[in-house]
Amino acid sequence: MNRLLTTWFARAILFEALIFGALHLSAQAPVLSQPSVAAQPPFWNEISEFKRRDSFQHPPANAILFVGSSSFRKWTNVQTDFPGYTIINRGFGGSTFDDLIRYARDIIYPYHPRQVVIYCGDNDLAGDERMTGRKVYKRFLKLYDMIRKHLGNIDIVYVSIKPSPSREKLMPEMEEANDMIRNFMAERSHAAFVDVYHLMLNAHGHPMDELFVSDKLHMNEKGYKIWQQAIMPYLDK
Repeated sequence: MNRLLTTWFARAILFEALIFGALHLSAQAPVLSQPSVAAQPPFWNEISEFKRRDSFQHPPANAILFVGSSSFRKWTNVQTDFPGYTIINRGFGGSTFDDLIRYARDIIYPYHPRQVVIYCGDNDLAGDERMTGRKVYKRFLKLYDMIRKHLGNIDIVYVSIKPSPSREKLMPEMEEANDMIRNFMAERSHAAFVDVYHLMLNAHGHPMDELFVSDKLHMNEKGYKIWQQAIMPYLDK
């Protein structure tokens, strides 16, 4: 009997020691979790979705990359609008130049495109009342230099900031940014500027309402038709 009690007591002590050790290790182990929503940078979910798709089927190299804000994101039939070209559309959210710069290593460099077509700057002006056309131009220069550094002398095309009825008060700053970027691109090789700004104004110099959906910011099929015709001559064969 004493022997049985001794064995039982020893097992009980061993069991308690194991439980204590497990609890101690659990308290010391790091907790792994997804970043909180507050900690995520802007458009983190959209960029993650692009990368998830790429992990299943990476887009072909040597394609034409469209990158920028929602005017590209909403161009859902961009591939059919440019038959004979391989287009990768990486327009996202209401992005600014800072967002393109932040995610360049995720949605520009990995594709090794033969040409990059950029639409951005619209939201830079709308999102900060202190923003000027010159500041937008400087942000563009930073992105331009980054692309040149990582992708060499590929062709870079900039589509001018468009005039929208809902942002008509920003048109002077849009014109300043457009003019500075146009002049810069004119002095560089493998660089082009596409002026859609003036194609979207009526005879009185105001944005044409009929080119936009109800929010007076994003374009309808008529607006995209103008863009398609303006951009087509600049695309690499």
